[in-house]
Amino acid sequence: MSPYRGSMVAIISPMFVGVKPDTPIDWARFRQLLDFHVDNGTAAIVAVGTTGESATLSEQEHCDAIGKIVAHINGRLPVIAGTGANSTREAIKLTECARKAGADACLLVTPYYNKPTQEGLYQHHKAVAEAVKIPQILYNVPGRTACDMLPATIARLAKLENIIGVKEATGEVGRVAQLRSGCGEDFLLLSGDDATGREFMLAGGDGVISVTANVAPRAMADLCRAALSGDAVRAADIDEKLAMLHQELFCESNPIPVKWAIHAMGLADAGIRLPLTWASSEARQRVSSALTRAGIEHERSI
Repeated sequence: MSPYRGSMVAIISPMFVGVKPDTPIDWARFRQLLDFHVDNGTAAIVAVGTTGESATLSEQEHCDAIGKIVAHINGRLPVIAGTGANSTREAIKLTECARKAGADACLLVTPYYNKPTQEGLYQHHKAVAEAVKIPQILYNVPGRTACDMLPATIARLAKLENIIGVKEATGEVGRVAQLRSGCGEDFLLLSGDDATGREFMLAGGDGVISVTANVAPRAMADLCRAALSGDAVRAADIDEKLAMLHQELFCESNPIPVKWAIHAMGLADAGIRLPLTWASSEARQRVSSALTRAGIEHERSI
């Protein structure tokens, strides 16, 4: 069975207090968060991706972060490093950096802003896969990239030996059957949409790369375990308590709401990098209500 199943956290990058172009990462807090996930049933760490503010990190920071995360986890969980870019050359460099750092796999978002054709997407991911011999997971999130990698293109890429799966964040559960048919039983199908993750797994998916897991790791682990075992009733019961979080953690651009939630839980300082800003008063109220609904203790007045 693949180690990349269940609840995998798209982990934030905790930072010191501030909203600046170069707000520094708080590595002491980061190590605490990694241990928090080890202790609470998270299946894998997905590091320096969208939720980890990868777009604001320099190439050197990105590589250093992967190395520090791998070193601290020390084999306790798989580490999947976000190494996607809208430049094929940069994606290859970041993926090679992750390989050298000892990451278990890489997650590569479709090239954003460029809006490549389906053939361009195929050639981009093929080039990275051929250049760096590490397991690679495709990441399709058209809501952020303005580019939708279609199931037929994913099926073509699934034939490459080290492309092992896809994080599908369209929220279209109907794609599970298409992808399973085109890519085979051993190809990992991971939801990138917390709100539809339960249905995705019950339809045949293998897990969720989750933002919600940042604040509710145990509940997300239990939800995934139930859904993957076919226990639809228990999965629905757990998911009902998390439903507000699935929605409100995106009430402003990710990771703005989840970083406020982690701060309100006392797990990180109030730090984020421009052009992202700190959560508005309205967003804080909405996320606070969702945390309360999920039974998560936090400071409401922060």
